Amino acid sequence: MEFAFAALVLTAAFLAAGFVKGVLGMGLPTVAMGLLGIVFAPVQAAALLLAPNFVLNVWQAATGPGLGRLARRLWSFGVGVGAGIWMGAGVLTSPNARLAAVCLGVVVALYGCLGFVRARLRVPPRHEPWLSPLVGVITGAVTGATGVFVIPGVPYIQALGFEKEELIQALALAFLVSCLALGAALVLRGAVTLALAAGSVAALAPAMAGMLLGQKVRLRISAAAFRRAFFAGMIVLGVYLALRNLLTAGS
Repeated sequence: MEFAFAALVLTAAFLAAGFVKGVLGMGLPTVAMGLLGIVFAPVQAAALLLAPNFVLNVWQAATGPGLGRLARRLWSFGVGVGAGIWMGAGVLTSPNARLAAVCLGVVVALYGCLGFVRARLRVPPRHEPWLSPLVGVITGAVTGATGVFVIPGVPYIQALGFEKEELIQALALAFLVSCLALGAALVLRGAVTLALAAGSVAALAPAMAGMLLGQKVRLRISAAAFRRAFFAGMIVLGVYLALRNLLTAGS
């Protein structure tokens, strides 16, 4: 892959991903992994995502109302995520990159479908002590295999009954934990090269620019219309990634 083309894809992917995160408060890893997955192997895309994901989620987690309270409530979920990522990362770093790419496409498409579901789930507080680590492990395993933290962690956190600002901060905290755990798994498996680390740091600029732009646009557009278009796009992108790699594997 030519350097100029790779740099163009990297810039466009993180600008778009940062924009979505600025508008919705989430979606950076899913959008970036989905778009980067068109030209990069999933393990490379996951490595490129590390620095922007870390910095933007530190920023988002630190600006909310009750970081300490949320950390005490979600600690067992975070431990489960870390354990699951360690178990699932073998798929992402395996020589069979197509399997990880198909898994990525399926998760991105499911994420898009999830956005159209209007059901409001609620988790009773008495179930959190056993449900949080269990959901954390499952979410971590999916994240380790695909590089995307979505299912079932995001709907689970949304079902815990947080207020709007608390929810955004709780999601940022969960994304941050998954980013650190995934980064450690990739480094220990030798998947983060010097070139990928440099590319990840370079991706900070477009990601932050996109997020700032998205935060401004959020005040001027219909959030509902944007969400519908965004999730429809995620379904199309996910189906494309899954089918392309399935057909390639069968050829």
